[in-house]
Amino acid sequence: MTTRTFQFGERVLIIDSKKRRYLATLSEKGEFHSHSGVITHAQIVGLEEGALIANSKGSSYSILRPTLEDFVLEMPRGAQVIYPKDLAPICMIADIGPGMRVFETGVGSGALSMTMLRYGAHITGYELREDFANRAQSNVRSFLGEAALDRYDVQIRDAYEGIDGQDFDRVVLDLPEPWNVVPHAEKVLRKGGLLVAYTPSITQAVQVRQCFGNYWIEARTMEVLHRTWHIEGMAVRPDHRMVAHTAFLTVARYIGDNAVSMEQASD
Repeated sequence: MTTRTFQFGERVLIIDSKKRRYLATLSEKGEFHSHSGVITHAQIVGLEEGALIANSKGSSYSILRPTLEDFVLEMPRGAQVIYPKDLAPICMIADIGPGMRVFETGVGSGALSMTMLRYGAHITGYELREDFANRAQSNVRSFLGEAALDRYDVQIRDAYEGIDGQDFDRVVLDLPEPWNVVPHAEKVLRKGGLLVAYTPSITQAVQVRQCFGNYWIEARTMEVLHRTWHIEGMAVRPDHRMVAHTAFLTVARYIGDNAVSMEQASD
């Protein structure tokens, strides 16, 4: 069985005895400091994933490679991120897959972008703030590598004013008034393509649903609730805290003027 040891330049996840998690990028002169001591990055290089390492005061830490979920929760951010409990459902209901051409706005800190890129999508992203756009690209580069940027075109643009391009397979919207982007999406989304809107409030979701009109079918709105369980021996119960509402996910399929033909056929 082949094992891959840690090398300089890699991101690592450091977990202490109280399950607190820290991200670091290994560098030759780097050090990880906490209130309980120091670990030099050189001590980590050459170790296998899952290794235990003691700091300068004898406290033990587990060393792992971060998952995408780990990175999203701990990465540098400017904007509020979409959390993992919504990232996976968005990619499922939007049917994101290899080679899909996706229009995304706004990209924020890049959490959703990274997830869709990981699924193999090619993304054109609009973002109003240059600092957010730079942060998103930096996060993508940091976790997925430089090559992922070849599939990630972020532009400082306002989607409310229109969308350039054509034949997008998917449109994913995370901005305050997605209903104002839907008419633009109708001009660039291929027939049979899907649109997903991420909206914090139900009134926003209602407005999205109302704007679809006759060119859209199979519209639905949902929210994802995340509840963990406490399991310790025979003591089994739901945890007292859960991640409940974060946002509503609305999805619909665009069929354009085919909808007119469907109506005529049913008359």
